[in-house]
Amino acid sequence: MRLLPRASRRALIAAGAVGALAMGVTVALPVVNAMAASGCAVTYTTNQWQGGFTANITVKNLGDPINGWTLGFTFPNSGQKVTQGWSATYTQSGSAVTAASMSYNGSLATNASTGIGFNGSWTTANPAPTSFTLNGAVCTGSTTPSSPAPSSPAPSSSPSASPRPSTSPSASPSPSPSQPTGQTPVAINGQLHVCGVNLCNRFNRPIQLRGMSTHGLQWFANCYNDNSLNALASDWQADLLRVSMYVQEQGYETNPAGFTNQVNNLVEEATERGLYALIDFHTLTPGDPMYNLERAKTFFAAVSARHAAKSNVIYEITNEPNGVSWSTIKNYAEQVIPVIRANDPDAVVIVGTRGWSSLGVSEGGNSTEIINNKVNATNVMYAFHFYAASHKDNYRAEVERAAAALPIFVTEFGTVTYTGGGAVDTASSTAWLDMLDRLKIGYANWTYSDAGEGSAAFKPGTCNGGQYAGTAVLTESGNFMRNRIRTPDSFPTS
Repeated sequence: MRLLPRASRRALIAAGAVGALAMGVTVALPVVNAMAASGCAVTYTTNQWQGGFTANITVKNLGDPINGWTLGFTFPNSGQKVTQGWSATYTQSGSAVTAASMSYNGSLATNASTGIGFNGSWTTANPAPTSFTLNGAVCTGSTTPSSPAPSSPAPSSSPSASPRPSTSPSASPSPSPSQPTGQTPVAINGQLHVCGVNLCNRFNRPIQLRGMSTHGLQWFANCYNDNSLNALASDWQADLLRVSMYVQEQGYETNPAGFTNQVNNLVEEATERGLYALIDFHTLTPGDPMYNLERAKTFFAAVSARHAAKSNVIYEITNEPNGVSWSTIKNYAEQVIPVIRANDPDAVVIVGTRGWSSLGVSEGGNSTEIINNKVNATNVMYAFHFYAASHKDNYRAEVERAAAALPIFVTEFGTVTYTGGGAVDTASSTAWLDMLDRLKIGYANWTYSDAGEGSAAFKPGTCNGGQYAGTAVLTESGNFMRNRIRTPDSFPTS
């Protein structure tokens, strides 16, 4: 089901020119512990490869409570640069670096800590900073090595070899925040896994996740803020946020570091609210996933390392393959999944299917080719997409048949036509969702945005304001989906 170019797409968000990360074999560097009894404590650790490194920073406030902070430090070597950061906004002038807090981690009580991190590059050497400041308070102390000096990294197998992730989850770039407690979807269900043809929770019971998909981050980033995400979690009572990152169409390929940072930040926002985060590598044109194989390896190495310790992240490795065989898609999956597994061995991975993730139906096929030749990996599900006004009984029949043999996740669907526009087909949408509920197949609706098209949840202009909860700002599709998602989940816990 191809999503045709949308007439409502907006002018691109200006993106800073940040160099793409070139990752490789990681090696440990010393740990710096900078302490100041009256101000702050900082722990700085790195993993290094030839020309690049990942830095993890834990910031502890030893002074009065603060609401909003800026961490400052200076690189000892002029060739050291920040190329991509997460959980803070980074700026660099010469060798001086500042990292400003995000909305979700700006408040630090006395003795409270937060974790941030970044990827960087270096030329001649990569020594660690020896002092830091937190809101101007100097964190001073001594350098205490905790591991041997780095050895030379092993060379890649060829000049075009893909970036290699670390081989252990313990080498991931940043410690994750504690998982939420209470009655959020993540708090109840914990780490998910595939059991038989179902997605199952920590109690080994089948569950269904229901939520919304972002639109392209290059066009609708202003729709994803504290108010809108609070509305999704609390007013809509959703379980899932699908973070849709286009690769082409002025997406990831134009600024890999910038888009990776956007994805990381939205995963953190979902985590803060106890939602599952589905990271969508949104490929569409060209339809051959192999065209983006190296980009996928680079991207998934970075995000899987960043979020490895979380229990709420799901990876969708190719959105809508089209014009290629299932064997090509399977080959792609079996090269990308090991990159994720090297960092995050337990996460669920969703693989797109032939014919714009239609299980092959939109190209005259069916799910038999997948059933007879499944991806050689564990905790794998298969994507299905539909648009209710365009895809009806024959598509539903194929999903019903395939669901007896394959774990399926509807990572994208619309209540309208496959173009993303037109009127809501209430009857077909209801038939689809009733079937998915019965089969316990999870879904993400397209889209949680104010795009000028029938599939959007919000009326045009909503994202320029601050009101997202309630029904006044919703389109017909938004009202329909909010009513469906708000019905109780009744997650099994025994």
